[in-house]
Amino acid sequence: MDYKLQKLSSGLRFLTVPMPSLESATVAVWVKTGSRYEEKGTNGLSHFLEHVVFKGSKKRPSAHAISEVVDSIGGEFNAGTSKDWTNFYIKTRVGNIDLAMDVLSDMVLNPLLKEEEIEREKGTIIQEIAMYEDTPMMHIGDIFESVAFDGNPLGWDTVGSAKTVKNIHRNDFVRYRDIHYYSENMLVTVVGGVTDNNSKKLVEKYFGEFNSNGVESTFNEFSVRQAKPQVKLQTKDAEQAHLILGFMSEGRNYEGRFAQSLLSTILGGGMSSRMFIEVRERRGLAYAIRTGMDRYQEVGYLSTYAGVNVEKADEAVKVMLEQYYGIKNLKLKIKNSELLKAKEFLKGRLALALEDTKDVTSFFADQALFANEILTPEEVYKKIDKVGLDSVLFEAAKLFVPERLNLAIIGPFKSGEKFVQLLK
Repeated sequence: MDYKLQKLSSGLRFLTVPMPSLESATVAVWVKTGSRYEEKGTNGLSHFLEHVVFKGSKKRPSAHAISEVVDSIGGEFNAGTSKDWTNFYIKTRVGNIDLAMDVLSDMVLNPLLKEEEIEREKGTIIQEIAMYEDTPMMHIGDIFESVAFDGNPLGWDTVGSAKTVKNIHRNDFVRYRDIHYYSENMLVTVVGGVTDNNSKKLVEKYFGEFNSNGVESTFNEFSVRQAKPQVKLQTKDAEQAHLILGFMSEGRNYEGRFAQSLLSTILGGGMSSRMFIEVRERRGLAYAIRTGMDRYQEVGYLSTYAGVNVEKADEAVKVMLEQYYGIKNLKLKIKNSELLKAKEFLKGRLALALEDTKDVTSFFADQALFANEILTPEEVYKKIDKVGLDSVLFEAAKLFVPERLNLAIIGPFKSGEKFVQLLK
């Protein structure tokens, strides 16, 4: 799979990935900013701005006017906000890519930011926050990051809180956009049944006059100062306890990231993985359980999520710890066949994901924004294949130590003390 990364005279970069067999394409605008770039008093501003952009633009002054155009071409449009990026996209039939680019550029570059729309949308976002808080499976990740990144904006919820959302006003959006929404801090991606030349013409047509200046955005870098296991409990009446148990790791560009991903896959990357078999199949302690890697620029973590029987939550934590430490101390040895299976699992899941232009967009855009180099899928497959068992065991020995360990749990527990004792 080939890509081409180019730059306009304004400094705006655009990346194209032609997939000539497809009748569809995804156009996206990425901004290298998110909740970690915010101030505490207006936490949630990045996500709030994502909402308000859809409420009206210079050419289409209402949410209905924007959605009507996209609906008229059978398009799909949405946006997303993370800790360090924001994106807006439209997926459509190739024949309508010009109109999609017109709509998207006008939304992102010329939002009206009407005060009345901002005030009305506050209610919507506060309800979104309530939905997350009432859905432990969705909220537990925020609880985990709040303890893992305590004292740093990485630990703040991307959506903010009801209090901070109420405190946001139009001038906050204007100031935030002036700081972060400038050409060199943005990326346009065009992926699907399009050519490089046609994509370039469209980007120049709709983004060519966008020439804002800015200073490279900075953030409060996180450094791990943790010296012992940490536990955060959110007491909530529920029939099930939701937990994440994980260890701090390195950031996006760490050389050993492929070995860490294979370690994560061996532990909980499928229905034949160790966590799935031991926690769910052999003991019936959970329905949902999975292990994964999450990374930011300078830090990351390997963690396992599980929704477990309340009365047996401590047993589930014990079993999960046994799996982690069993690999570290070589009591639960990894066989070469298991490593090979993990490699094929990772490559297979990536190949399946990349059949969708939205996933291809994310695959390349994340690298273009944050990576030291952009790897094609084929190059990633080779990196995975080159990882030896010794590298996986090295990562396990380094990661699985108490001073890197964190536990977040939501459930009907009055105290988290018994979980603190489990982690010692």
